[in-house]
Amino acid sequence: MTAPAARPLRLGAIGTSSIAGRRVLPSVTGMPQWDLVAVAGRTAKKAAQYAEHFGCEAEDDPEALLERPDIDAVYVSTPTALHHAWAERALRAGKHVLVEKPIGTDAAEARSLCALAADRRLALRENYMFPHHPQHVRVRELVAEGRLGRPVSFRAAFCIPPLPEDDIRYDVRLGGGALLDVGVYPLRAAALMLGPGLEVAGATLRTRASDGLDLSGQVLLASPSGVLAELAFGFEHAYASTYTLWGDRARLTVTRAFTPPPTHQPLLVLEEQDREERLTLPAADQLRLLLEEFADAVHRGGDATGPHSESVAVLELVDAVRATARRVEVR
Repeated sequence: MTAPAARPLRLGAIGTSSIAGRRVLPSVTGMPQWDLVAVAGRTAKKAAQYAEHFGCEAEDDPEALLERPDIDAVYVSTPTALHHAWAERALRAGKHVLVEKPIGTDAAEARSLCALAADRRLALRENYMFPHHPQHVRVRELVAEGRLGRPVSFRAAFCIPPLPEDDIRYDVRLGGGALLDVGVYPLRAAALMLGPGLEVAGATLRTRASDGLDLSGQVLLASPSGVLAELAFGFEHAYASTYTLWGDRARLTVTRAFTPPPTHQPLLVLEEQDREERLTLPAADQLRLLLEEFADAVHRGGDATGPHSESVAVLELVDAVRATARRVEVR
C-alpha cells in the first residue's frame, strides 16, 4: 500500500527583499512541498504587494506572522544585520527557519543560532544555493578519481559590478559590504572543496573612506594539507562567478560556480598539459534542490546538527579576515 503523501508545509516569509521576490517565493509557490501562507515586510504596504502577487496573506508586522499557528517554517530575507535577530525569534516561536546568507554577521551569531536550533530540534538552513548543485559533486568525483593529481592550489572569485547608490548593501548599519554579501561565496566554496581547518594567511580589503564599508577584497587561505586558496570578491568588477582546482597533473575550472540559472548546462573545463576536455553537465535548479532538502528536514522534525558546522566555519573565516586584513581606503 502506498504511503499517503506528506501535506504541504506552511511557510511564512519575513522580508520583502529582491531575492525573495525574484527567486525564492516564485520557487516556493511552484513546489508541491510548500504552501506560502503569509508574508510580512518592512511596511504593511510592501507586504500587501507581495501577498497579492504570490496569492497569500499579508501581516502588518513580522511578530504577528510568528504568532500564527498555521505556519510551520519561516523564510527570513531581511537586511543582513537583522538575519540573526529574526531567525532567533522564529526559532523561539517554534518555527523551522530558512535564513538568507549569511546566517549572521559574525561567528558568535552563527553559533548561537545553530545551538538554539539543535536544542529545540528545529531545522535551520542558510540559503546558500550553490552547494546543492550537482556540478560540485562531479568536481569532487574528478578529484577523487585522481584526474588532477595532487591538489596544490584553489582559486575562486565572485565579483559583481557597482550597485545603485541607494542599495542596502552599501549601508554599514544594515550589515552591508562586499565581504558578507559576495565574499562569503568563495569562502564557502573553499571550505566545500578543501575541507575543515582552513586558516587565513593574508587578506586585503578596499574600504570606503567615508565609513569603512568594504567594497572588495582578496584573501589567501591555507588548508591543513598545504593547499593554498586565493579568493577575490567585490562590488567593483565585471561579473565573475568561478573557481579552479589546480593539481600537479591538471586543473579544473567551474565556469559558472555560484549563480547558474536553472536552465544553464554547467561547463567544467579540465586542462592537462597537452589537451583540454570540456565537460557539459545536465542543468539543475539549485534553489529547488535546497528547498526540497529543507522540506525533508522539516518533515523529520528538525535535526541535531544539520549543515551547521559549515555556517559557523565560514563566519569564523570572515572574523579572521576582518581581524587581519590590510585596509586600503578609496574615495
